[in-house]
Amino acid sequence: MAATLVSSNKIFGGFQKVFKHASSTLGSEAKFAIFLPKCDGKVPLIYWLSGLTCTEQNFITKSGAQAHAQKYGVAIVCPDTSPRNCNVPGEDDSYDLGTGAGFYVDATQEPWAKNYKMYSYVTKELPQVIEANFSEVVDTSRCSIMGHSMGGHGALICSLKNPGKYRAVSAFAPLCNPTECGWGQKAFTAYLGADRKAWSEYDATDLAKTYAGPPISALIDVGLNDEFLNDLLPDNLHRVTNDKVKVNLRKHEGYDHSYYFIATFIEEHIRMHSEALK
Repeated sequence: MAATLVSSNKIFGGFQKVFKHASSTLGSEAKFAIFLPKCDGKVPLIYWLSGLTCTEQNFITKSGAQAHAQKYGVAIVCPDTSPRNCNVPGEDDSYDLGTGAGFYVDATQEPWAKNYKMYSYVTKELPQVIEANFSEVVDTSRCSIMGHSMGGHGALICSLKNPGKYRAVSAFAPLCNPTECGWGQKAFTAYLGADRKAWSEYDATDLAKTYAGPPISALIDVGLNDEFLNDLLPDNLHRVTNDKVKVNLRKHEGYDHSYYFIATFIEEHIRMHSEALK
């Protein structure tokens, strides 16, 4: 479970660090970024899941989140979006499958099943790595999760599939009903096979219909100038909300799918998470 430091940069009084470790879940070396604010005592933790083509770098270099994480006294962990350099046939053939496109599922189909297990990595192995290496400064029992696009999908399903594990969940432009959009159908067919019942286990809209855990309230922001809005299907999720799963869906005129959109509203998300993590 030991993690090796790759880089460390001081920012807003805290430190933005990147680590690598040998992942038994992914069968490869994995990287993650962690922002550690300057604080007395242990701080709670937010997991951030990034979107298609991203690594652990995109959020930490583009979102401006560190200033807000320092202000509210929270650590933020950003894993990579897929295994790397596993020599899986076809993993580098397209941007929306394979490298940079793990979709936060546990693949069951060849040739993906051995390595592409990002769901288990994010929900099981990564928290163990954080606990093993940062327990003196991070209170891993107080955690929440958020993400963008494919990572917004990941944040929603991780929360819905693990009742009570995350104290808050939010997402920017998430894939809310991937079984009904092209990106999701392509990835789920490759990773999970043709059985749509298996797909539903990783679809936030389908999971919300049967969720029976503690009440969840999700904050979701989408931009109305998002070129991928027809693939995101946030209204599908919003329509199935109930007493157990409530969605605060906010639609913003003029904003697109980019990190400019994320940077605009990231403080509101971090503030919401920090309140839930107190």
